[in-house]
Parts: sequence; structure tokens; C-alpha cells
Amino acid sequence: MVQAGAAVTLSDVAREAGVSVATASRALNGSTRTVRADLAERVAAAAKLLDYAPNAQAQAMAKGATTVVGLIVHDIADPYFSAIASGVSRAADDAGLLVMLSATLGRPEQEVRYLRALRAQRGRAAIIVGSRRTERDGALDAEITAFEQAGGRVVAISQARLPVDTLVIENRAGATTLARELTALGYSRFGVLAGPADLVTARDRHRGFEQGVGEAGYEPPVAVHGDFTRDGGYRAMTELLDSTIELDCVFAVNDVMAMGAIAACRDRGIRLPDDLALAGFDDIATLRDVSPSLTTVRLPLTELGEQAMNLVAEAPAGSPRRRRVKGTVVLRESTPPRR
Repeated sequence: MVQAGAAVTLSDVAREAGVSVATASRALNGSTRTVRADLAERVAAAAKLLDYAPNAQAQAMAKGATTVVGLIVHDIADPYFSAIASGVSRAADDAGLLVMLSATLGRPEQEVRYLRALRAQRGRAAIIVGSRRTERDGALDAEITAFEQAGGRVVAISQARLPVDTLVIENRAGATTLARELTALGYSRFGVLAGPADLVTARDRHRGFEQGVGEAGYEPPVAVHGDFTRDGGYRAMTELLDSTIELDCVFAVNDVMAMGAIAACRDRGIRLPDDLALAGFDDIATLRDVSPSLTTVRLPLTELGEQAMNLVAEAPAGSPRRRRVKGTVVLRESTPPRR
């Protein structure tokens, strides 16, 4: 008899089913040794009757790893990361794995902390999503090595700066292509909402856009740095509008900043795209509700999450693999051709 409020153990299930603990364990947890069908049915019925939940830590000790995959992102409130998380979760469910989500809020030391905690819990794998900083993080490299030596797998959606299999987004190339498309439409005086100066994604998109504008023979864009957020975009756009520089198009290095820029223009009475054109990068789902519809560089965000999970399932190679992911320019109402 299990006392009320007490945790049900494997021994309780074995006693209820009238079998040994070893037989109950093989029936519930899987084993190379088969269990007679009638005994397996008795064990399953007893586990259901007692509402038994296997001890994940004990299983991890026996099998070497849990079924948990850690997903480490910068900010789950950002649609960029939530779209990737959706893809990871979908693929993990198909593989019979569970996803544990952690958000660092942009603090690099939190990546190390979460990965260390996952290693202590014998996590199966970790997927690290988000831009690297311009200064390399040796502590994260060391923790990745420790995690993999413990039997785990680490995959990244980031720049090719970590010693793991990585899905590398071609941020610079995508921004260059966007600039070429915008100059072809007749735009020539550009501003950039450039994001944090020490964030590699923001830096690469800024430089790529600058390259494309330069190829067309125009002056470099005027850049204002700000947080990689809606409010950061609002503040950066406000600063740009407060300047005396005449612009005909502004590029926000991500769509979330572009959303803030739209709000700043609305508050200043600036009509988009009649008074000023605007473009972003990522093609987050939130853009469906934006008017005018935003020109951007589309990334396959949900598919990125699925691909990362597929990499987790693959056997590791001798050296880290890099799979490059291209963006696609999508021209919309926010950047009509110049008359």
C-alpha cells in the first residue's frame, strides 16, 4: 500500500504487479531482455493504477543521458527566437525528445550557466541559438567541451565561432543583396538602425548593407546603434529623425527594430512609405499585421529549428560542420519604386 502523498516508486509498481523490481524495470524502461507479454501487461496496469512516473535522473544514470534537449536562446519574447523554438519543438516531438527552454536575455554568462546545469542533469543535447559577441567567450568553449565529453551533443544556430556543428546564417550576403535591390528601386540616401556594436549579427548586416550601397556609388549609410529590440529600434529611429540628415530609406538590421521604427515614424507624423521607405531583416511572423507591409530579408526560421534537431540526431563528424543558410529578399509596400 502506497501512503497518501508519498512518491510512487518502481518497487511499489513491482509489488502491485507481483513481479520483481528487475522485471518491472525492464517492462517500463526497455531492455535487451524481453519480458513475457502477460507480465508486461500487469506491470503497465500497476503503473497506471498507481500513477507512476519514472525517475528521469535514475534513468539517466542507467542509460547515460536523459531525453531532454536544452534550447538556449537570447530572448523568447523575440519572434525570431520563438519561430526557431517552434521548429525545434516540432522535430523533438517527432524524435520522442523533450525540450527545455532557457532564455539568456542577452547575457553571455547565462549560456555557460544553462549549459552547465544541463550537463549536471545529463541532458541529451543542447542547441544554442543567437549571435556571438565580437569578443570570443572562452568559458563557453570550455563548457561545450565538457558537455560533449560527458556524452552530450551541442549544435548552434549562429556564426561559425563555436567548436560545434553550426547552421550559419549568411547575414552579410543577405544585407548586401537587400541594398542592391533598394538602390535598383531608386533609393540613394540611406540610414541604418544598426543594433548593438558588439553583436556579430548586427555588425555583419550593417557592413553587408554598407557594401551594397557602396557598390552603387552612393555615400555610406548614416548609422545609429541601439538595442536589438522594438524599443531599441524606436529610440534609434527617433535619434535618426532628430538629425538634420535627409534620407529616403532606412534599413533596420532586424524586423523587431523595424517595428519600433514604424512606431517612431507614426508618432512623428511621418508617413511610410510616402515620406520615408523602410526595410528590415528576418521576416518574422508579426509582419503579417504591419501596414505598410515591410520589405525584408526572409529567413526560414522554423526550418532552422528543425534542421538543428536533425543535426543533433546525426553522428558527430571529426570536425565541426558548417551548413550555410541564405536569406531571400522580399520587396513589399514599405519600399515602392522611386518616381
